[in-house]
Amino acid sequence: MSLVRRTLQWLSLPKDMKILISNDDGYQAPGIMALYDALKDVADVEVVAPEQNNSAKSNALTLHSPLTVTRAANGFRFVNGTPADCVHVALTGLLGYRPDLVVSGINNGANMGDDTIYSGTVGAAMEGFLFGVPAIAFSQVQKGWGHLDAATLKVRELVQQMIQQQLVGHSPWLLNVNIPNLPLDRLGSVKLCRLGRRHAAEPVITQLSPHGDTLYWIGSAGPVKDDGDGTDFHATAGGHVSITPLKVDLTDHDSLGYWAQTAARLATGDRKVVA
Repeated sequence: MSLVRRTLQWLSLPKDMKILISNDDGYQAPGIMALYDALKDVADVEVVAPEQNNSAKSNALTLHSPLTVTRAANGFRFVNGTPADCVHVALTGLLGYRPDLVVSGINNGANMGDDTIYSGTVGAAMEGFLFGVPAIAFSQVQKGWGHLDAATLKVRELVQQMIQQQLVGHSPWLLNVNIPNLPLDRLGSVKLCRLGRRHAAEPVITQLSPHGDTLYWIGSAGPVKDDGDGTDFHATAGGHVSITPLKVDLTDHDSLGYWAQTAARLATGDRKVVA
């Protein structure tokens, strides 16, 4: 893309756009620093992120202990809580305004298939969505931050395009984006995908503590079960950037009819028992 075209795109962006950034790797993670650098001249950006790594915390909120917010030397604010805590606190009082977009990441490793249920990166974005704010969770497919510069440029490009298409600041939506660890010129096109599936996780790992107690470590994620065409696993394996729209409604709508009949029988049985 020419410098002139890039400049015209930049001039066309609204200058009052506000973006809240969070993650689950912690406020000092390379991914969130790169994300901030990518978006700081696209919009007015605030960072509110966990103090420590909070991977796999999903949507957990801290309800039984107080939270503190601290300003880091680089201007980021960090919270002694979960990713969802960070976005919740930011949107319910800390910022004092409603952002147009919540962006979470860039995560150190993929969040695809069943992993999205556990993901703190997705949890932070979902918290914004629950408050009616459009939100995106960004992840790199492999751990280690390889080609983070390319992922950063892709994030910036996607956010700019969504702003230009007036998709930001209006009705809420939730997107999960996974970017292969490849140089920019080797990244394939964006593909809209459904979530794939994994097999069950590996068995827990046990060891004895010095006091003779058995300790349990959660096992590794299971191998991929569904990585067929159309899944996020398939797209990223081919070098493409996967985008999956997510929703919060966990209702099994296809089974409502079946369970309606079952519920009726259960209700009848309850009355017989009471009688």
